[in-house]
Amino acid sequence: MTKDRPYSALVQRLKTAGLRPTRQRLALAKLLFEPTAGGDRHITAEQLHAEAVSESVRVSLATVYNSLHQFTEAGLLREVVVEPGRSYFDTNVSDHHHFYLEGRGQLQDIPGEQVQMDSLPTPPEGTRVARVDVIIRLSEDEETAQ
Repeated sequence: MTKDRPYSALVQRLKTAGLRPTRQRLALAKLLFEPTAGGDRHITAEQLHAEAVSESVRVSLATVYNSLHQFTEAGLLREVVVEPGRSYFDTNVSDHHHFYLEGRGQLQDIPGEQVQMDSLPTPPEGTRVARVDVIIRLSEDEETAQ
């Protein structure tokens, strides 16, 4: 019986997605997808960069951004744009929506079946609806915030 190499599942996950498992991609994938990361997460590039630095991973913020966008294009992550210039990367790529707590900058999943759409506008000619993303923006009650 042979033992798996420490990150063989992550190496395979990256290869299956069509990405070369470089040292930096593998280190970032470990932070994003390993069970110790606490399940599905919503993380900004800056937050992931800070985690990487705290784990002694030598990686630039630009490389973190590039890797997150590559992971998204490969279907491993989903980008959630909450406002211009502010994106979160979601490890849950299933059909779902989000609550966004504006004062705290936190996202929380809403299962896809809990948001009901009666109708959508007809898309322009030559296009189709690929996906509907709903972000419900929340603010804290003043009594709760204190």
